Amino acid sequence: MTASASGGRNPDAQEDGYEPDPHRWRALWVTLVAGFMSLLDVTIVAVALPTIQRDLHASPAQVQWVVSGYALTFALALVTAGRLGDALDRRRIFLLALSGFVIFSAACGAAPDITLLVVARLAQGLAAGFMAPQNSALIQQMFRGAERGRAFGFFGATVGVSSAAGPIAGGAILALASGPQGWRWIFYVNLPIGILAVLLGRRLLPRTRRSGRGRVDLPGVLLLGLGVLALMYPLVQADSGGISHLWWLFLVGVAVLAVFVQWQRRLVARGAQPLLDPRLFTTVRGYAVGAGVGTLYFIGFSGVWLVFALFYQRGLDFSPLRSGLAVTPFALGSASAAVVAGRLVDRFGRLLTVCGLTGVIVGLGATALLLRFAPLDIAPWLATPVLFLGGLGGGFVVSPNITMTLRDVPVRMAGAAGGALQTGQRLGAAVGTAALPGLFYLVLGRSDDYRGALVTALGSALVGMVASLALATFDWRREGRKRRPRPKCPDEIANNPVHARQT
Repeated sequence: MTASASGGRNPDAQEDGYEPDPHRWRALWVTLVAGFMSLLDVTIVAVALPTIQRDLHASPAQVQWVVSGYALTFALALVTAGRLGDALDRRRIFLLALSGFVIFSAACGAAPDITLLVVARLAQGLAAGFMAPQNSALIQQMFRGAERGRAFGFFGATVGVSSAAGPIAGGAILALASGPQGWRWIFYVNLPIGILAVLLGRRLLPRTRRSGRGRVDLPGVLLLGLGVLALMYPLVQADSGGISHLWWLFLVGVAVLAVFVQWQRRLVARGAQPLLDPRLFTTVRGYAVGAGVGTLYFIGFSGVWLVFALFYQRGLDFSPLRSGLAVTPFALGSASAAVVAGRLVDRFGRLLTVCGLTGVIVGLGATALLLRFAPLDIAPWLATPVLFLGGLGGGFVVSPNITMTLRDVPVRMAGAAGGALQTGQRLGAAVGTAALPGLFYLVLGRSDDYRGALVTALGSALVGMVASLALATFDWRREGRKRRPRPKCPDEIANNPVHARQT
Protein backbone atom coordinates (compact mmCIF):
# COMPACT_ATOMS: atom_id res chain seq x y z
CA MET A 1 0.00 0.00 0.00
CA THR A 2 1.10 3.57 -0.68
CA ALA A 3 1.80 5.60 2.39
CA SER A 4 0.33 9.00 2.68
CA ALA A 5 2.65 11.87 2.13
CA SER A 6 1.33 13.57 5.21
CA GLY A 7 3.60 12.02 7.77
CA GLY A 8 3.47 8.48 6.41
CA ARG A 9 0.06 7.78 7.95
CA ASN A 10 -1.98 5.00 6.49
CA PRO A 11 -5.26 4.73 8.35
CA ASP A 12 -6.13 1.52 6.56
CA ALA A 13 -2.89 -0.30 7.21
CA GLN A 14 -4.68 -2.83 9.35
CA GLU A 15 -7.66 -3.16 7.01
CA ASP A 16 -6.72 -6.41 5.32
CA GLY A 17 -7.25 -7.46 1.76
CA TYR A 18 -6.68 -4.21 -0.12
CA GLU A 19 -5.68 -4.66 -3.73
CA PRO A 20 -5.88 -1.85 -6.32
CA ASP A 21 -8.97 -2.35 -8.43
CA PRO A 22 -8.00 -2.10 -12.13
CA HIS A 23 -11.36 -0.41 -12.84
CA ARG A 24 -11.16 2.08 -9.96
CA TRP A 25 -10.76 5.26 -12.03
CA ARG A 26 -13.57 4.39 -14.42
CA ALA A 27 -15.73 3.39 -11.45
CA LEU A 28 -14.96 6.75 -9.85
CA TRP A 29 -16.37 8.61 -12.84
CA VAL A 30 -19.59 6.62 -12.61
CA THR A 31 -20.07 7.68 -9.00
CA LEU A 32 -19.12 11.30 -9.76
CA VAL A 33 -21.64 11.60 -12.59
CA ALA A 34 -24.39 10.19 -10.36
CA GLY A 35 -23.34 12.44 -7.49
CA PHE A 36 -23.31 15.47 -9.76
CA MET A 37 -26.90 14.78 -10.80
CA SER A 38 -28.12 14.43 -7.23
CA LEU A 39 -26.41 17.60 -5.99
CA LEU A 40 -27.34 19.57 -9.10
CA ASP A 41 -30.99 18.85 -8.43
CA VAL A 42 -30.76 20.82 -5.17
CA THR A 43 -30.42 24.12 -7.08
CA ILE A 44 -31.34 23.45 -10.71
CA VAL A 45 -35.07 23.58 -10.00
CA ALA A 46 -34.89 27.05 -8.41
CA VAL A 47 -34.85 28.89 -11.75
CA ALA A 48 -37.95 27.01 -12.92
CA LEU A 49 -40.13 27.71 -9.86
CA PRO A 50 -42.04 30.63 -11.44
CA THR A 51 -42.90 28.52 -14.49
CA ILE A 52 -43.89 25.50 -12.37
CA GLN A 53 -46.08 27.68 -10.16
CA ARG A 54 -47.87 29.14 -13.18
CA ASP A 55 -48.34 25.87 -15.09
CA LEU A 56 -49.53 23.83 -12.10
CA HIS A 57 -51.57 26.65 -10.50
CA ALA A 58 -49.65 26.24 -7.24
CA SER A 59 -49.35 28.57 -4.28
CA PRO A 60 -45.92 30.00 -3.31
CA ALA A 61 -45.79 27.72 -0.25
CA GLN A 62 -46.57 24.63 -2.35
CA VAL A 63 -43.99 25.39 -5.02
CA GLN A 64 -41.32 26.08 -2.38
CA TRP A 65 -41.63 22.46 -1.28
CA VAL A 66 -40.35 21.40 -4.71
CA VAL A 67 -36.95 22.70 -3.57
CA SER A 68 -37.08 22.40 0.21
CA GLY A 69 -38.72 18.96 0.30
CA TYR A 70 -35.89 17.51 -1.77
CA ALA A 71 -33.29 19.05 0.56
CA LEU A 72 -35.15 17.74 3.63
CA THR A 73 -35.37 14.06 2.66
CA PHE A 74 -31.85 14.23 1.19
CA ALA A 75 -30.43 15.24 4.60
CA LEU A 76 -32.58 12.79 6.57
CA ALA A 77 -31.22 9.75 4.70
CA LEU A 78 -27.48 10.43 4.71
CA VAL A 79 -26.12 8.87 7.91
CA THR A 80 -28.44 5.87 7.85
CA ALA A 81 -27.63 5.25 4.19
CA GLY A 82 -23.91 5.46 4.91
CA ARG A 83 -24.20 2.94 7.75
CA LEU A 84 -26.23 0.55 5.58
CA GLY A 85 -23.55 0.76 2.90
CA ASP A 86 -20.86 -0.08 5.48
CA ALA A 87 -22.87 -2.98 6.90
CA LEU A 88 -24.25 -4.48 3.68
CA ASP A 89 -22.81 -3.56 0.30
CA ARG A 90 -22.04 -0.04 -0.91
CA ARG A 91 -22.34 -1.11 -4.54
CA ARG A 92 -25.83 -2.55 -3.99
CA ILE A 93 -27.08 0.49 -2.05
CA PHE A 94 -25.61 2.85 -4.65
CA LEU A 95 -27.20 1.09 -7.62
CA LEU A 96 -30.60 0.75 -5.93
CA ALA A 97 -30.57 4.41 -4.93
CA LEU A 98 -29.46 5.51 -8.38
CA SER A 99 -32.21 3.45 -10.01
CA GLY A 100 -34.74 5.01 -7.65
CA PHE A 101 -33.41 8.48 -8.45
CA VAL A 102 -33.98 7.87 -12.17
CA ILE A 103 -37.51 6.53 -11.62
CA PHE A 104 -38.51 9.43 -9.36
CA SER A 105 -36.98 11.94 -11.80
CA ALA A 106 -39.34 10.57 -14.44
CA ALA A 107 -42.22 10.85 -11.97
CA CYS A 108 -41.33 14.51 -11.32
CA GLY A 109 -41.29 15.29 -15.02
CA ALA A 110 -44.65 13.60 -15.58
CA ALA A 111 -46.40 15.01 -12.48
CA PRO A 112 -49.86 16.37 -13.47
CA ASP A 113 -50.28 18.56 -10.38
CA ILE A 114 -48.25 20.18 -7.62
CA THR A 115 -49.13 17.56 -5.00
CA LEU A 116 -47.73 14.67 -7.00
CA LEU A 117 -44.70 16.73 -7.98
CA VAL A 118 -43.89 17.42 -4.32
CA VAL A 119 -44.34 13.73 -3.41
CA ALA A 120 -42.05 12.70 -6.28
CA ARG A 121 -39.47 15.28 -5.19
CA LEU A 122 -39.53 13.95 -1.61
CA ALA A 123 -38.88 10.44 -2.95
CA GLN A 124 -36.19 11.71 -5.31
CA GLY A 125 -34.43 13.46 -2.42
CA LEU A 126 -34.57 10.27 -0.34
CA ALA A 127 -32.95 8.30 -3.18
CA ALA A 128 -30.27 10.99 -3.56
CA GLY A 129 -29.59 10.84 0.19
CA PHE A 130 -29.06 7.07 0.02
CA MET A 131 -26.71 7.47 -2.93
CA ALA A 132 -24.55 10.37 -1.71
CA PRO A 133 -22.56 8.77 1.17
CA GLN A 134 -21.68 5.78 -0.99
CA ASN A 135 -19.69 8.14 -3.23
CA SER A 136 -17.15 9.14 -0.58
CA ALA A 137 -17.16 5.64 0.94
CA LEU A 138 -16.34 4.02 -2.40
CA ILE A 139 -13.42 6.43 -2.79
CA GLN A 140 -12.17 5.34 0.63
CA GLN A 141 -12.58 1.72 -0.43
CA MET A 142 -11.01 1.94 -3.90
CA PHE A 143 -8.07 4.30 -3.31
CA ARG A 144 -5.13 4.68 -0.95
CA GLY A 145 -2.41 7.27 -0.35
CA ALA A 146 -1.84 9.98 -2.94
CA GLU A 147 -4.40 8.42 -5.27
CA ARG A 148 -7.07 8.97 -2.64
CA GLY A 149 -6.19 12.68 -2.55
CA ARG A 150 -6.57 12.92 -6.32
CA ALA A 151 -9.87 11.06 -6.23
CA PHE A 152 -11.21 13.34 -3.50
CA GLY A 153 -10.05 16.27 -5.63
CA PHE A 154 -12.42 15.18 -8.38
CA PHE A 155 -15.12 14.55 -5.78
CA GLY A 156 -14.63 18.02 -4.31
CA ALA A 157 -14.87 19.55 -7.78
CA THR A 158 -18.15 17.72 -8.26
CA VAL A 159 -19.58 19.02 -4.97
CA GLY A 160 -18.48 22.60 -5.58
CA VAL A 161 -19.40 22.87 -9.24
CA SER A 162 -22.77 21.13 -8.94
CA SER A 163 -24.04 23.75 -6.49
CA ALA A 164 -22.85 26.68 -8.60
CA ALA A 165 -23.86 25.11 -11.92
CA GLY A 166 -27.49 24.47 -10.99
CA PRO A 167 -28.80 27.90 -12.04
CA ILE A 168 -26.73 27.76 -15.24
CA ALA A 169 -28.00 24.31 -16.23
CA GLY A 170 -31.57 25.17 -15.30
CA GLY A 171 -31.49 28.37 -17.34
CA ALA A 172 -30.00 26.58 -20.35
CA ILE A 173 -32.64 23.83 -20.26
CA LEU A 174 -35.46 26.36 -20.00
CA ALA A 175 -34.00 28.30 -22.92
CA LEU A 176 -33.79 25.17 -25.11
CA ALA A 177 -37.11 23.63 -24.01
CA SER A 178 -39.22 26.73 -24.46
CA GLY A 179 -42.94 26.57 -23.89
CA PRO A 180 -45.29 26.13 -20.95
CA GLN A 181 -44.12 22.57 -20.22
CA GLY A 182 -40.40 23.17 -20.73
CA TRP A 183 -39.65 22.88 -17.00
CA ARG A 184 -40.32 19.13 -17.17
CA TRP A 185 -37.04 18.63 -19.04
CA ILE A 186 -35.16 19.71 -15.93
CA PHE A 187 -36.17 16.30 -14.56
CA TYR A 188 -36.23 14.28 -17.79
CA VAL A 189 -32.57 15.13 -18.49
CA ASN A 190 -31.63 12.82 -15.61
CA LEU A 191 -33.07 9.75 -17.33
CA PRO A 192 -30.50 8.95 -20.07
CA ILE A 193 -27.56 9.94 -17.85
CA GLY A 194 -28.87 7.93 -14.90
CA ILE A 195 -29.66 4.81 -16.94
CA LEU A 196 -26.16 4.84 -18.46
CA ALA A 197 -24.63 5.27 -14.98
CA VAL A 198 -26.62 2.27 -13.66
CA LEU A 199 -25.42 0.05 -16.51
CA LEU A 200 -21.78 1.10 -16.10
CA GLY A 201 -22.00 0.87 -12.32
CA ARG A 202 -23.16 -2.75 -12.47
CA ARG A 203 -20.06 -3.54 -14.47
CA LEU A 204 -17.39 -1.41 -12.77
CA LEU A 205 -18.22 -0.81 -9.10
CA PRO A 206 -16.57 -3.10 -6.54
CA ARG A 207 -18.51 -4.95 -3.88
CA THR A 208 -18.04 -4.30 -0.16
CA ARG A 209 -16.50 -7.17 1.79
CA ARG A 210 -18.80 -8.27 4.57
CA SER A 211 -17.28 -8.04 8.05
CA GLY A 212 -20.04 -9.35 10.28
CA ARG A 213 -21.32 -5.87 11.11
CA GLY A 214 -24.67 -6.27 9.46
CA ARG A 215 -26.87 -5.14 12.35
CA VAL A 216 -28.20 -1.58 12.06
CA ASP A 217 -28.97 0.54 15.12
CA LEU A 218 -32.70 1.17 14.60
CA PRO A 219 -33.22 3.33 17.75
CA GLY A 220 -30.28 5.44 16.56
CA VAL A 221 -31.86 5.77 13.11
CA LEU A 222 -35.10 6.99 14.71
CA LEU A 223 -33.39 9.45 17.07
CA LEU A 224 -31.11 10.91 14.42
CA GLY A 225 -33.95 11.21 11.92
CA LEU A 226 -36.19 13.02 14.42
CA GLY A 227 -33.37 15.36 15.45
CA VAL A 228 -32.42 16.32 11.89
CA LEU A 229 -36.10 16.70 10.95
CA ALA A 230 -36.73 19.03 13.90
CA LEU A 231 -33.75 21.20 12.92
CA MET A 232 -34.53 21.35 9.21
CA TYR A 233 -38.32 21.60 9.12
CA PRO A 234 -38.50 25.25 10.28
CA LEU A 235 -35.81 26.11 7.71
CA VAL A 236 -37.59 24.53 4.77
CA GLN A 237 -40.76 26.34 5.89
CA ALA A 238 -38.94 29.67 6.17
CA ASP A 239 -40.81 31.31 3.28
CA SER A 240 -44.14 30.71 5.01
CA GLY A 241 -43.02 31.89 8.46
CA GLY A 242 -41.63 28.58 9.67
CA ILE A 243 -38.75 30.09 11.64
CA SER A 244 -40.92 32.53 13.60
CA HIS A 245 -43.71 30.00 14.31
CA LEU A 246 -41.69 26.81 14.65
CA TRP A 247 -38.56 28.12 16.40
CA TRP A 248 -39.21 25.75 19.30
CA LEU A 249 -38.40 22.82 17.03
CA PHE A 250 -34.75 23.91 17.09
CA LEU A 251 -34.71 23.25 20.84
CA VAL A 252 -36.42 19.91 20.34
CA GLY A 253 -33.89 18.97 17.66
CA VAL A 254 -30.90 19.81 19.85
CA ALA A 255 -32.39 17.81 22.75
CA VAL A 256 -33.11 14.75 20.58
CA LEU A 257 -29.61 14.85 19.08
CA ALA A 258 -28.15 15.01 22.60
CA VAL A 259 -30.07 11.84 23.45
CA PHE A 260 -28.80 10.31 20.20
CA VAL A 261 -25.18 11.04 21.19
CA GLN A 262 -25.67 9.47 24.60
CA TRP A 263 -27.25 6.39 23.01
CA GLN A 264 -24.33 6.01 20.61
CA ARG A 265 -21.84 6.25 23.48
CA ARG A 266 -23.77 3.62 25.38
CA LEU A 267 -23.63 1.24 22.41
CA VAL A 268 -19.87 1.75 22.09
CA ALA A 269 -19.39 1.08 25.81
CA ARG A 270 -21.35 -2.18 25.44
CA GLY A 271 -19.27 -3.22 22.42
CA ALA A 272 -22.27 -2.94 20.07
CA GLN A 273 -22.18 -1.31 16.62
CA PRO A 274 -23.53 2.28 16.68
CA LEU A 275 -25.13 4.10 13.79
CA LEU A 276 -22.53 6.88 14.05
CA ASP A 277 -19.50 6.09 16.19
CA PRO A 278 -18.77 9.09 18.48
CA ARG A 279 -15.08 8.21 18.31
CA LEU A 280 -15.07 9.65 14.79
CA PHE A 281 -15.23 13.09 16.40
CA THR A 282 -12.91 12.43 19.34
CA THR A 283 -10.16 10.14 18.07
CA VAL A 284 -10.05 10.40 14.25
CA ARG A 285 -7.67 13.24 13.50
CA GLY A 286 -9.20 16.13 11.57
CA TYR A 287 -12.74 14.79 11.39
CA ALA A 288 -14.45 17.10 13.90
CA VAL A 289 -12.70 20.22 12.61
CA GLY A 290 -13.36 19.30 8.98
CA ALA A 291 -17.05 18.73 9.65
CA GLY A 292 -17.25 22.13 11.35
CA VAL A 293 -15.42 23.90 8.53
CA GLY A 294 -17.71 22.32 5.92
CA THR A 295 -20.91 23.15 7.79
CA LEU A 296 -19.98 26.81 8.33
CA TYR A 297 -18.81 27.20 4.73
CA PHE A 298 -22.01 25.79 3.27
CA ILE A 299 -24.13 28.21 5.34
CA GLY A 300 -22.78 31.03 3.19
CA PHE A 301 -21.95 29.17 0.00
CA SER A 302 -25.32 27.55 -0.72
CA GLY A 303 -27.57 30.57 -0.28
CA VAL A 304 -25.42 32.86 -2.42
CA TRP A 305 -26.68 31.44 -5.70
CA LEU A 306 -30.33 32.03 -4.90
CA VAL A 307 -29.50 35.62 -3.96
CA PHE A 308 -27.63 36.16 -7.23
CA ALA A 309 -30.57 34.68 -9.16
CA LEU A 310 -33.02 37.01 -7.40
CA PHE A 311 -30.84 40.06 -8.01
CA TYR A 312 -30.12 39.37 -11.67
CA GLN A 313 -33.59 38.14 -12.68
CA ARG A 314 -35.74 40.54 -10.66
CA GLY A 315 -33.43 43.46 -10.12
CA LEU A 316 -31.76 43.56 -13.56
CA ASP A 317 -34.46 41.70 -15.52
CA PHE A 318 -32.06 39.01 -16.77
CA SER A 319 -33.40 35.80 -18.28
CA PRO A 320 -32.75 32.58 -16.30
CA LEU A 321 -30.01 31.62 -18.77
CA ARG A 322 -28.30 34.99 -18.64
CA SER A 323 -28.56 34.99 -14.86
CA GLY A 324 -26.88 31.59 -14.73
CA LEU A 325 -24.14 32.66 -17.13
CA ALA A 326 -23.39 35.68 -14.93
CA VAL A 327 -22.13 33.36 -12.16
CA THR A 328 -20.39 30.91 -14.52
CA PRO A 329 -16.90 32.30 -13.71
CA PHE A 330 -17.22 31.04 -10.14
CA ALA A 331 -18.12 27.54 -11.34
CA LEU A 332 -15.22 27.48 -13.81
CA GLY A 333 -12.72 28.63 -11.21
CA SER A 334 -14.02 26.13 -8.67
CA ALA A 335 -13.82 23.18 -11.08
CA SER A 336 -10.27 23.91 -12.19
CA ALA A 337 -8.92 24.60 -8.70
CA ALA A 338 -10.54 21.57 -7.04
CA VAL A 339 -8.80 19.10 -9.34
CA VAL A 340 -5.41 20.73 -8.68
CA ALA A 341 -6.09 20.94 -4.94
CA GLY A 342 -6.58 17.18 -4.74
CA ARG A 343 -2.94 16.73 -5.80
CA LEU A 344 -1.62 19.29 -3.31
CA VAL A 345 -3.52 18.44 -0.14
CA ASP A 346 -0.96 15.93 1.18
CA ARG A 347 1.79 18.53 0.79
CA PHE A 348 0.12 21.67 2.14
CA GLY A 349 -2.68 20.28 4.31
CA ARG A 350 -5.02 22.74 6.03
CA LEU A 351 -3.15 25.72 4.54
CA LEU A 352 -5.01 25.06 1.27
CA THR A 353 -8.34 25.52 3.03
CA VAL A 354 -7.16 28.73 4.70
CA CYS A 355 -6.01 30.18 1.36
CA GLY A 356 -9.17 28.99 -0.37
CA LEU A 357 -11.51 30.55 2.17
CA THR A 358 -9.57 33.80 1.95
CA GLY A 359 -10.02 33.75 -1.83
CA VAL A 360 -13.77 33.12 -1.56
CA ILE A 361 -14.22 35.93 0.98
CA VAL A 362 -12.22 38.41 -1.12
CA GLY A 363 -13.93 37.36 -4.37
CA LEU A 364 -17.52 37.51 -3.10
CA GLY A 365 -16.85 40.65 -1.07
CA ALA A 366 -15.42 42.44 -4.11
CA THR A 367 -18.36 41.20 -6.22
CA ALA A 368 -20.83 42.66 -3.73
CA LEU A 369 -19.07 46.03 -3.78
CA LEU A 370 -18.90 46.16 -7.59
CA LEU A 371 -22.58 45.27 -7.98
CA ARG A 372 -23.43 47.90 -5.33
CA PHE A 373 -21.44 50.86 -6.62
CA ALA A 374 -20.44 50.26 -10.29
CA PRO A 375 -22.77 51.37 -13.11
CA LEU A 376 -25.39 48.66 -13.58
CA ASP A 377 -24.78 48.29 -17.31
CA ILE A 378 -21.17 47.19 -16.76
CA ALA A 379 -21.24 45.88 -13.16
CA PRO A 380 -21.86 42.20 -14.11
CA TRP A 381 -18.90 42.37 -16.51
CA LEU A 382 -16.64 43.97 -13.92
CA ALA A 383 -17.61 41.24 -11.45
CA THR A 384 -16.42 38.45 -13.76
CA PRO A 385 -12.72 38.33 -12.71
CA VAL A 386 -13.41 38.62 -8.97
CA LEU A 387 -16.07 35.90 -9.21
CA PHE A 388 -13.47 33.72 -10.92
CA LEU A 389 -11.09 34.47 -8.03
CA GLY A 390 -13.80 33.44 -5.58
CA GLY A 391 -14.31 30.24 -7.56
CA LEU A 392 -10.61 29.43 -7.41
CA GLY A 393 -10.81 29.86 -3.67
CA GLY A 394 -13.89 27.65 -3.47
CA GLY A 395 -12.04 24.89 -5.30
CA PHE A 396 -9.36 24.97 -2.61
CA VAL A 397 -11.98 24.71 0.15
CA VAL A 398 -14.33 21.82 -0.60
CA SER A 399 -11.92 19.28 -2.07
CA PRO A 400 -9.07 19.58 0.49
CA ASN A 401 -11.53 19.75 3.39
CA ILE A 402 -13.25 16.53 2.32
CA THR A 403 -9.87 14.82 1.90
CA MET A 404 -8.51 15.93 5.28
CA THR A 405 -11.78 15.14 7.04
CA LEU A 406 -12.08 11.59 5.72
CA ARG A 407 -8.50 10.46 5.02
CA ASP A 408 -7.92 8.97 8.51
CA VAL A 409 -11.37 7.35 8.74
CA PRO A 410 -11.16 3.52 8.63
CA VAL A 411 -12.77 2.08 5.52
CA ARG A 412 -15.24 0.05 7.61
CA MET A 413 -16.69 3.36 8.90
CA ALA A 414 -16.38 5.32 5.65
CA GLY A 415 -20.07 5.37 4.74
CA ALA A 416 -21.32 6.60 8.09
CA ALA A 417 -18.49 9.16 8.29
CA GLY A 418 -19.24 10.49 4.80
CA GLY A 419 -22.94 10.60 5.60
CA ALA A 420 -22.38 12.59 8.80
CA LEU A 421 -20.07 15.01 6.98
CA GLN A 422 -22.65 15.62 4.26
CA THR A 423 -25.45 15.91 6.83
CA GLY A 424 -23.60 18.85 8.36
CA GLN A 425 -23.19 20.37 4.91
CA ARG A 426 -26.89 19.89 4.12
CA LEU A 427 -27.87 21.50 7.44
CA GLY A 428 -25.57 24.41 6.66
CA ALA A 429 -27.02 24.67 3.17
CA ALA A 430 -30.56 24.66 4.60
CA VAL A 431 -29.67 27.53 6.95
CA GLY A 432 -28.10 29.50 4.10
CA THR A 433 -30.86 28.96 1.57
CA ALA A 434 -33.47 29.97 4.15
CA ALA A 435 -31.66 32.93 5.73
CA LEU A 436 -30.01 34.71 2.79
CA PRO A 437 -33.05 35.04 0.49
CA GLY A 438 -35.06 35.97 3.59
CA LEU A 439 -32.67 38.85 4.31
CA PHE A 440 -32.76 39.86 0.65
CA TYR A 441 -36.56 40.13 0.71
CA LEU A 442 -36.52 41.88 4.10
CA VAL A 443 -34.29 44.71 2.86
CA LEU A 444 -36.14 44.87 -0.46
CA GLY A 445 -39.49 45.20 1.29
CA ARG A 446 -38.29 48.15 3.34
CA SER A 447 -36.40 50.13 0.71
CA ASP A 448 -37.06 48.62 -2.75
CA ASP A 449 -33.27 48.72 -3.15
CA TYR A 450 -32.06 45.62 -4.99
CA ARG A 451 -28.43 46.62 -4.64
CA GLY A 452 -28.74 47.15 -0.90
CA ALA A 453 -30.57 43.84 -0.53
CA LEU A 454 -27.79 42.05 -2.41
CA VAL A 455 -25.01 43.57 -0.27
CA THR A 456 -26.85 42.73 2.95
CA ALA A 457 -27.39 39.10 1.94
CA LEU A 458 -23.84 38.59 0.64
CA GLY A 459 -22.41 40.28 3.72
CA SER A 460 -24.32 37.84 5.91
CA ALA A 461 -22.99 34.93 3.81
CA LEU A 462 -19.46 36.16 4.41
CA VAL A 463 -20.02 35.95 8.18
CA GLY A 464 -20.36 32.15 7.92
CA MET A 465 -17.30 31.97 5.69
CA VAL A 466 -15.22 34.09 8.07
CA ALA A 467 -16.22 31.76 10.92
CA SER A 468 -15.14 28.81 8.77
CA LEU A 469 -11.84 30.59 8.04
CA ALA A 470 -11.23 31.15 11.77
CA LEU A 471 -11.74 27.44 12.50
CA ALA A 472 -9.53 26.38 9.58
CA THR A 473 -6.80 28.83 10.66
CA PHE A 474 -6.90 27.46 14.20
CA ASP A 475 -6.45 23.91 12.88
CA TRP A 476 -3.65 24.97 10.51
CA ARG A 477 -1.70 26.65 13.32
CA ARG A 478 -2.25 23.64 15.58
CA GLU A 479 -1.06 21.38 12.77
CA GLY A 480 2.08 23.50 12.42
CA ARG A 481 2.83 23.35 16.14
CA LYS A 482 2.57 19.56 16.14
CA ARG A 483 5.02 19.27 13.26
CA ARG A 484 7.50 21.74 14.79
CA PRO A 485 10.02 19.98 17.12
CA ARG A 486 9.92 21.21 20.72
CA PRO A 487 13.19 22.78 21.90
CA LYS A 488 14.86 20.69 24.58
CA CYS A 489 15.86 22.19 27.90
CA PRO A 490 19.50 21.81 29.11
CA ASP A 491 18.61 19.03 31.57
CA GLU A 492 17.05 16.94 28.78
CA ILE A 493 20.10 17.43 26.60
CA ALA A 494 22.45 16.47 29.40
CA ASN A 495 20.48 13.31 30.16
CA ASN A 496 20.33 12.24 26.50
CA PRO A 497 22.52 9.11 26.08
CA VAL A 498 23.66 10.20 22.63
CA HIS A 499 24.78 13.56 24.02
CA ALA A 500 26.54 11.84 26.90
CA ARG A 501 28.53 9.62 24.52
CA GLN A 502 29.49 12.64 22.39
CA THR A 503 30.79 14.50 25.45
